[in-house]
Amino acid sequence: MTAPNIILVEDDPPLRTLTARALQENGYAVRVAATAPEMWRAFEQGPVDLVLLDIMLPGTSGIDLCRELRRISDVPIIFISAKGSETDRVIGLELGADDYLAKPFGTRELVARVRAVLRRHTVERAPADREKGELEFNRWTVNLPRRELMSPTGAAVELTGAEFDLLVSLCDNAQRVIARERLIELSRTRLGDSSDRSIDVLISRLRRKLSSTGNPAPIITVRGVGYMLNAPVERR
Repeated sequence: MTAPNIILVEDDPPLRTLTARALQENGYAVRVAATAPEMWRAFEQGPVDLVLLDIMLPGTSGIDLCRELRRISDVPIIFISAKGSETDRVIGLELGADDYLAKPFGTRELVARVRAVLRRHTVERAPADREKGELEFNRWTVNLPRRELMSPTGAAVELTGAEFDLLVSLCDNAQRVIARERLIELSRTRLGDSSDRSIDVLISRLRRKLSSTGNPAPIITVRGVGYMLNAPVERR
């Protein structure tokens, strides 16, 4: 099998060298970059399976690079940064990052997270029907190919990429309680460790948007377990 191709975007030379070496020793092909222009040049050199992206970069930041990448690609992205606050993790999640690795990190954690993200991405790409058609619940319509949510009145409701993925995961498991950790895995929004509250922030925001027509959102909390979309879903 061909080794997965990783682009490592890190402006600190010693850390860049150590991280690249650790990945290569674990079977990954690594292309390195220190700035945004170097990252785009690395993209042109061949297929990319994952991007390790530092937030604090000279010139264009990792946040801006992530935003630009998401406009053109669904390549998995793991943020690496000395910033480890919940706010930073939520920002990364909302931009569409798949994971967040706070500095300093060990080789074993780095490799484990890379493997987990690549594994989730491979599994999620397999079922093609997850990207086709529409889902409907309580007169709300989720258009999968266009990644749009339409209200019962026909108005488009703006969702971030992470909010949309979360809603689809809830719809796929409608009227079943989903454990919080499992929901994070299903919706590709796992950032940080199990104490991270990013998924709860997303649930709160999604509830608010699904309550915009005056009716309560059909997302219920099962204390100590997880969340459930308490409405039947029809797939068309």
